[in-house]
Amino acid sequence: MHSNQIASVLFVILLVVFVADNYAEADTFSAKRTVIPLEVSVAEDSAGGIIAANLDGGDDYELIVTAPGYVGAYKAQGRRLWSWRTDVRIGGQSESQGLPGHHGPGVQAGDIDGDGRTEVLFLDQKNTLHILRGSDGRPIDTVNLTPPVGAQRWEHVVIANFRGRGDRDILLQATNSKGYRMGRYLAAYSIESLRDDKRQPLWQRDDFLACAHNGARVADLDGDGRDEVLGAMIIGSDGRTRLKLDVVGHIDSVFVADVLPGQKGLEVVMLEEGRLNRVFLTAADRLIWQANYHHQEPQNAAIGRFMSDRTDMLIWCRSRYNTHQKPFVFDARGKLRSEYKMDDVAPEGWTDEGVEVIHTIHWTGENRMYACAKERHTAGDVCIFDPMTGRFLLRLDESADRLYVADLMGDWREEIVVWNDDELHIYTNDQPNRRPYVARLWTWPHYRRSKTTWNYYSP
Repeated sequence: MHSNQIASVLFVILLVVFVADNYAEADTFSAKRTVIPLEVSVAEDSAGGIIAANLDGGDDYELIVTAPGYVGAYKAQGRRLWSWRTDVRIGGQSESQGLPGHHGPGVQAGDIDGDGRTEVLFLDQKNTLHILRGSDGRPIDTVNLTPPVGAQRWEHVVIANFRGRGDRDILLQATNSKGYRMGRYLAAYSIESLRDDKRQPLWQRDDFLACAHNGARVADLDGDGRDEVLGAMIIGSDGRTRLKLDVVGHIDSVFVADVLPGQKGLEVVMLEEGRLNRVFLTAADRLIWQANYHHQEPQNAAIGRFMSDRTDMLIWCRSRYNTHQKPFVFDARGKLRSEYKMDDVAPEGWTDEGVEVIHTIHWTGENRMYACAKERHTAGDVCIFDPMTGRFLLRLDESADRLYVADLMGDWREEIVVWNDDELHIYTNDQPNRRPYVARLWTWPHYRRSKTTWNYYSP
């Protein structure tokens, strides 16, 4: 065989391997659906959402649902655990109504007193913090709070670890009461101090440069066992500024991931809306890089290992276009790796407005990750797609009002949760887990934080 023939054969072999690695999985993508009837219908004005939490100590995680006047907890198999009719602090557009923003759940869950059991926390519209027992919803405590000067009320609560003692602290956030509302007010408290008459905060600020559309997120970025507070600036566990971006306009979305596995700690991805329309990658205390794609607004993102031969992560951005979206992908060093037109890859009948509420998803059990999203600007179908090519791998016939992705069933792969009118639909991969020995995603502290502080803009 001549050398050019050998080269041709090797090329064909490599091509077959590439295609098999990147596309054959689509034939095996399928899902089993479980239906959970709810006591309440989804809010039409985008108020309320979903989080997952281990409420009763079992292997499976439960779902907490919020809607105007309602907080309820449900087993993933369909049984209601408990519910409360209460004026929980949720709302629609954060810029005009305050936090937690579109689809923001407004509820937290964690072991805040160290007794090994989960508590549920939420704010109401009258500045009261409610603490419930997670397993049965029984009230444990209520704390009346005083809002900062310039704000109507505390609007966003986050369980945090600022002192290195576990989930024994909380962060409160509020927006300015007049004008374009941004979450500039922060206050950090220990749980113990909240129950003290003096209510002395660990620290507080009124100059936080927040993400424009959603509440602050927290994560331990540098691995010191204490959380930082994330927005367009990063605040240390002691309340001091560690990083502040020079933003032109505002930040739309904030994400936390191990984008660069070879570097210590976690990274933060921030998306800018403004004249420059940049994507930023930062560490806890420094800007790693900034990039733009022809100054087109990135707007929404998904961050994950979207190529099976890479350990670092890629950053998929949806683009601004109201119709005919043109996604683009940066690698972990800020270099453009992919671009395409959503119209060229979306299946027949999919809206030309593209996708929204885009979650990264561990679906197959392989190292490679995908993206899960719903039809944009409509209660429509749900899909799993390959962010590198836009290829749709699974389409679910739905009327999705809300979309959430989390590890519910105990094998570290993630499930799809759709809120459709007065039902939750849980979609599970019904194929065998290809790596059953991998630790559950909930063992990652930043995963727990992200899954309870998400909203429409920052899933």
